[in-house]
Amino acid sequence: MLFKPTFWLKNVFSIDEEFLKKNGVKAFVLDMDNTLSMHGDPKAEDGVMEWLDKMRGLGVKMRVVSNNTTKRVKPLADMLGLEFTSNGAKPLTFGVNRAIKAMDVKKSEALVIGDQIFTDVLAGNFAGVRTVLVEPFHLENKWTFRLKRKIESLVFHRDYSDLELK
Repeated sequence: MLFKPTFWLKNVFSIDEEFLKKNGVKAFVLDMDNTLSMHGDPKAEDGVMEWLDKMRGLGVKMRVVSNNTTKRVKPLADMLGLEFTSNGAKPLTFGVNRAIKAMDVKKSEALVIGDQIFTDVLAGNFAGVRTVLVEPFHLENKWTFRLKRKIESLVFHRDYSDLELK
């Protein structure tokens, strides 16, 4: 099913060494807004830098793919020490495929991680890469985000009793 993520986790912090080994993961294609930072915020959420450092220490390759412009993506990606692809055109596969190629990993070794079904999950599924849907750090109040989340609930019911909480 195109709208269904492979994994549904509370946030990126739920991904640890055990998860990586169990699932043969060597690389992440990371969304930025509401996955690593608050939408439009020039800094990462608390704990993200430490989590990224831990993943680097475990040898995980990482690259940000965002639909935002370079002007928005570059400052945060630089601060986090991550390579990036801006204007990623998700749910199309261009950005995801470019990231997989740049990291020189097999699609079966990578995960696309993001907070939106219609961009992140679809892009990963279309590209043949396993996907992780994470809950946003903060729910947006703008009507566009509320509408998007409502529409998402029509194709993927977020039953929070099934959510893997760590």
